[in-house]
Amino acid sequence: MAKNKDKDAAEKAGKKDKKDKKGRKGGEEGARGASIANHPRARAMIRRMKGWGGLGGFALAALLSLQASVPLVTTGLRAIGAGVLGYLLAWWIGVLVWRQLIIAEQKAAYELIQRRRQESEAPAP
Repeated sequence: MAKNKDKDAAEKAGKKDKKDKKGRKGGEEGARGASIANHPRARAMIRRMKGWGGLGGFALAALLSLQASVPLVTTGLRAIGAGVLGYLLAWWIGVLVWRQLIIAEQKAAYELIQRRRQESEAPAP
């Protein structure tokens, strides 16, 4: 009976290993370059932008609908729709902006490395 439990445990462990291997196939290779998901400031800022975009869209649609004397249920539906739209729009703009910022950061770092390399290779007077 103990042999059966050990055998079952070994089979389950083998299945987990196979799943892990399948999941890692392209994950390690794809994470080599710079990405917005791996950039700590970009990820936090985009998350913040999405939140404010959703809230802003919701509030704006609700305010405009209430001023136009739209029924409350319709106002809520419009506000939710505008909130989702604001969320997606903020995400899209955030990704566009941070993609360019990351490229600019990489260029600045490369130029700094090149300048320091040239200074270290220059003969001392």
